[in-house]
Amino acid sequence: MESSTNSLDDASADGSVESADRASMMETRLQAQEDEITLLKASLADALRRIRLHDRLLPVLKQQLIAVNPAAARLINQVCCHESGKFSSSFGVEDGALRGSSHSPPITVGSTNGHTTAPADPRPATADRSTQTEASEAGRDPEPNAVQGRALLSGRVQSLHLEDALPHRAKLHRTSSVEEDDEDLEDDDEAAEQEKELSWIASVEEPIQPSTIVGLQGGSRSPEDADAHTPAVQNLGPSPSAPSPVRQAPQKPLIRRNSEKLGNQKRQIKRLDKKAASSATLLTRSPSLENRAREVVASSGSPGSKRGTYSQGQSIKMFIRGRPITMYIPSNIQNYEDLKMEPPSEKLELDWVYGYRGRDCRANLYFLPTGEAVYFIACVVVLYHVNNRTQRHYRRHTDCVRCLTVHPDKVRIASGQSAGVDKDGKVPLQPCVHIWDSATLVTLQQIGLGTFQRGVGSVTFSTMDCGVFLCVIDESTEHMLSVWDCARGSKQAEVKTTNETVLAVDFHPSDSSNIITCGKSHVYFWTLNAGQFTKKQGIFGKFKKPKFIQCFVFSLTGEVLTGDSEGNILTWGKSAADTRTLGKGAKETFQIMRQTRAHEGSVFTLCTLQGGGLLSGGSKDRKIIRWSADLAPEHECEIPENFGAVRTVADIDGEELLVGTTRNAILRGTLSSGFVAIVQGHVDEMWGLATHPSMNDFLSCGHDRQVCLWNTEEHTLQWSITLEEYGLCADFCPNGSVVSVGLSTGRWVVLDLVTAEVISESVDGNEQHSVMRYSPDGSCLAVGSHDNFIYIYNVTENGRRYTRFGRCNGHSSFITHLDWSKDGKFIMSNSGDYEILYWDVAAGCKLLRNRFESKDREWASYTCVLGFHVMGVWLEGSDGTDINALCRSHSESVVAVADDFCKVHLFQYPCPKPKAPSHRYEGHGSHVTNVRFTHSDSHLLSMGGKDTCILQWRVIRGGAAASSPEPAPTSRCKM
Repeated sequence: MESSTNSLDDASADGSVESADRASMMETRLQAQEDEITLLKASLADALRRIRLHDRLLPVLKQQLIAVNPAAARLINQVCCHESGKFSSSFGVEDGALRGSSHSPPITVGSTNGHTTAPADPRPATADRSTQTEASEAGRDPEPNAVQGRALLSGRVQSLHLEDALPHRAKLHRTSSVEEDDEDLEDDDEAAEQEKELSWIASVEEPIQPSTIVGLQGGSRSPEDADAHTPAVQNLGPSPSAPSPVRQAPQKPLIRRNSEKLGNQKRQIKRLDKKAASSATLLTRSPSLENRAREVVASSGSPGSKRGTYSQGQSIKMFIRGRPITMYIPSNIQNYEDLKMEPPSEKLELDWVYGYRGRDCRANLYFLPTGEAVYFIACVVVLYHVNNRTQRHYRRHTDCVRCLTVHPDKVRIASGQSAGVDKDGKVPLQPCVHIWDSATLVTLQQIGLGTFQRGVGSVTFSTMDCGVFLCVIDESTEHMLSVWDCARGSKQAEVKTTNETVLAVDFHPSDSSNIITCGKSHVYFWTLNAGQFTKKQGIFGKFKKPKFIQCFVFSLTGEVLTGDSEGNILTWGKSAADTRTLGKGAKETFQIMRQTRAHEGSVFTLCTLQGGGLLSGGSKDRKIIRWSADLAPEHECEIPENFGAVRTVADIDGEELLVGTTRNAILRGTLSSGFVAIVQGHVDEMWGLATHPSMNDFLSCGHDRQVCLWNTEEHTLQWSITLEEYGLCADFCPNGSVVSVGLSTGRWVVLDLVTAEVISESVDGNEQHSVMRYSPDGSCLAVGSHDNFIYIYNVTENGRRYTRFGRCNGHSSFITHLDWSKDGKFIMSNSGDYEILYWDVAAGCKLLRNRFESKDREWASYTCVLGFHVMGVWLEGSDGTDINALCRSHSESVVAVADDFCKVHLFQYPCPKPKAPSHRYEGHGSHVTNVRFTHSDSHLLSMGGKDTCILQWRVIRGGAAASSPEPAPTSRCKM
């Protein structure tokens, strides 16, 4: 008790320290966000510098054009004057040549179908958002020669624009000009003005060649036409030897608004140089920002692009809930696009099922003449040979099995399931009843597909006619009762029973037209005649009406015996109607003939014996009582408390019994010698799973506070202990002598593998732990917590002593998975907000800012669900919670995945490309929470959540196992 009090005090003190640590962490993250904002500003400044470099190429193009054809200089000025609204304000050419062209008269003529036409108004139109005004004298007309000259010129140079003068591979891209804030007020004004303009960036890949000039003159004309027109173009410009054929009319220059600010090129160049220098200084001062800047460059591209190129190597982007996650491609992958994803050659075959569903189901344990016990858990109906200790499995159900019954021939079995969802969790699967052969495991009939709602609650065969009919009660609000022809699969009749819970249904053994149902506060006697049901309610009369009628059976004389929540066995029979109570004309009724006190608490089950005796199982007193034919107690036995209450009883030979309990165990024994467990399992949601590093053992823990050690060869429970809090994660020390278990309260314990005793315990924070992982050499233990920290411990004395080494602080959400590198120096971790972080533990739990450096690191295990090597396991459109766990085999050839849709997948490893193919296996009835390979990769273990089921799969190498969810009829999974 003192130890517990000290632990709580330590936890409280540690909690106050954690508050200060969180505040410090938030300040650190705030500073990091400010650095990122600064980085973005620097990136924009760098982009402006690149724009300026591109703009400087324009004068070079013009000079090359003039060098090839000096006569074209004036022509370029005239054309650029015509387009001055689009170009002159945006290029910012240093020599001002294009700006000077605004003094030349604009060319405003157009061309249609190769003919030159003069415009109606020779004045220039306004271009873009700039305004051009022409100062001319009133009443003065342009000279005719000037108009004719402009018309002639337009016919020759209609296609001579600056964009046409570029090489074929050079393109003009229209982009918005982006400016940064500057300390200088004038620079701010200029930036504001510049943001109003649109710039054209020329991406030049090669200089202009003389052949390009020839191609500018006639568009797509033939070479002969080009030769004919070439002299005319050459004579358009002024020449020392020949006067210009075009006489220009005297015109006043065009005036452009805001041209003074836009024309100040030196100031613009000075400002851009300052921003570029500021960007370079910032990136040099902060290496982490430099790395992030490279990420920004790598991720640039089309809005829908999922891949980018890193400046020092390639990277891939995947998106989860719209959040980009960058994956860096290892150096040994030369061409990512050429990688081909194929299903692995290994396949899985169901070997063993651990567990039994007794906590919330009834009448689900039967004994067959073949020596097999029939029961179910999750989506699997198990046939367990009690002597040979072998299992066979019926696996045609698509969701959890809810009820079970055996045909009078003791061969056919009917099992009903709940409604489910498809592999993607989107399309609903309808509940139904399967009738199948227990010898061959072949489905004979599928009953009620599309008829039942929510699920099938109870099912039974008729007895008198050798099982011709099947009665089903679904789990809809009205609890519909329906009778089906087993051979044809057709419905014979249907009726609403009650809105209250219905717990059991059965045909009368001597009359298939009589059906009895019981449940919450009722017993109904139904008669089927010509497809119509009539109902009579059992009258409790002077006896206390119980809250629940839990179960019923028929005596050898045909009387109905019920067990109720008051612990009584009630005997029902027909009697004449009481006309004083029911009125005249009332017919016979079913009333209580006798009440027998049987158990303390509810009577959960009744079982008739061959000699006319009766067995009853109690809940609170956990007793099994044998009764004589006249309900006199003969013998009783109490089952151990750790197995829970008696849920159901199956007779083997009149003496030996099978007992199903509420804590999901099946016991075998007699009333005189006692009972031993032959099947055991967890009773609540499970998450923790770990396999032994050198033995065929594995450990499981869950919300039932149990920690269980299992053997995969013997299929038995080695030991089980109950902790004060429930466990969520576990891992074996590499030496195999101890195992650590993370609990829900921030506490974690270390257990001795032989004695199951707690040899060490520690507290880290006050939130649950989600992952425990030893380093490969066992010298360190990493504890991932929901408080966003990873706690590192030094391990000594063969795993029996632990001292805190440090703490990894940097995640912004709870830790979900982590792995150690093969050298034991680094950790890769995932968090709830889809972060992938890397830590240098040897350097003091330092966060590695440059994730690119970890792309070639080898990992001792691979359980992180986010990473380049497992990126292909995610379905398109995943929300980040669709995959709960994964595990790479020790041979590093395959990776097993546990998803949120009750499926286990097997992918090849590595699996770095989206939509990778896989083998898919069904069996679980709930989200699969964990998967692990055994030390030799001979088996894979998968753990269900709410279905409390552990499935053991045999790994078949070379694809020898069938991928069908239903095994071959004669297949048996032997020990």
